[in-house]
Amino acid sequence: MIKSLLLLGLAMTTLSNVGYSQGYKQIHQDLVVVDGHNDVIYESIFQGKDIGQRISTGATDLPRLREGGVDVQVFAVWSDDAKWKSGAFKHANDQIDALEKMIAANADKISLAKSSGDIDAILKTGKIVALIGVEGGNMIEGSVDHLVRLHERGAKYLTLTWNYNLPWASCAAMESGDMRSKDKGLTAQGRAIIRKMNELGMMIDLSHGGEQTFYDVLSITTKPILVSHSNAYGLCPHFRNLKDEQLEALKKNGGVVGVNFYSGFLDPAYETRLKGLYTSKFGDTGDTKMSTWAMYEKLPKELQQQADAPLSKLLDHIDYLVKKVGIDHVAVGSDFDGIESSPQGLEDVSKFPLLTKALLERGYTKTDVAKIMGQNFLRILKENEG
Repeated sequence: MIKSLLLLGLAMTTLSNVGYSQGYKQIHQDLVVVDGHNDVIYESIFQGKDIGQRISTGATDLPRLREGGVDVQVFAVWSDDAKWKSGAFKHANDQIDALEKMIAANADKISLAKSSGDIDAILKTGKIVALIGVEGGNMIEGSVDHLVRLHERGAKYLTLTWNYNLPWASCAAMESGDMRSKDKGLTAQGRAIIRKMNELGMMIDLSHGGEQTFYDVLSITTKPILVSHSNAYGLCPHFRNLKDEQLEALKKNGGVVGVNFYSGFLDPAYETRLKGLYTSKFGDTGDTKMSTWAMYEKLPKELQQQADAPLSKLLDHIDYLVKKVGIDHVAVGSDFDGIESSPQGLEDVSKFPLLTKALLERGYTKTDVAKIMGQNFLRILKENEG
């Protein structure tokens, strides 16, 4: 009898999930969908492309954001440390100027929010909410005044580092190499910047941050951290992903990790598979020493799709993260327009409903999906402001 009841319960659960899957579009539409990281400013807006209309390049424009049901989009401001050894603060402001110009030209479709209250008000109008995230502490040029100014302009988070060390913080790319222990982590200046961010209510983003920097931040921050676009090292051992010990520490802090859609951070076989497809296409004439981005761009569409990670890999990372940190600490940070390859079926921002569908088919409840797709990000944003 007990076994029969258990089987009946399982059958009802399965039928319920099938029903969810079939009605996923409406479920997705009812969610508040937040993408915590997108590089369309640098990829398109700053290049003068009009994303107010559908464009043939990149992964993002306003029509596709609307199709994808994206309610809140974080627009990343990024400045390559190697190129902008000086003038990075101006470069950041120039990008924000370009974003504001795009928003002004599409004022009926999108508005900039500088607070949780702004987000709530804009959502009621039916417009897309734009948030700003600054990807790289190089853009404050070591100045707390610059940090304050970027926050005043709307920056809701600062990713402490990109792929180069700063005078006050070390990054994952460098820490994972041959770097002396005493040079890792935050300096006194770095700790002062963290305290100022807490005071401002500005989220500390530790994607790209080194392990020692990660733990140094956690030792002093009074607010929950954000890891805006990273995955699980346990499934894909890349320095950009979080190890189990980091995930445990993030959970204790109350922070949130946003899953990154990049195939190379999802699937450890991606680079090998890409090189194999590239070699099969170009043979001895191909240069396999070029970047993965360059190789991918040279492939025809059908081979690009074969190179892309299966969607199941993204779901595996979500499952893993939820198991390690809990359903309240996982979000989405696609990294669209900052990556050459995303999971099969998630080629651009218009495809977000398919992620909702896949999560429902994996057995996540509507409440769970709502947390992953937006609520968790919005919660820690508000907690940082408080």
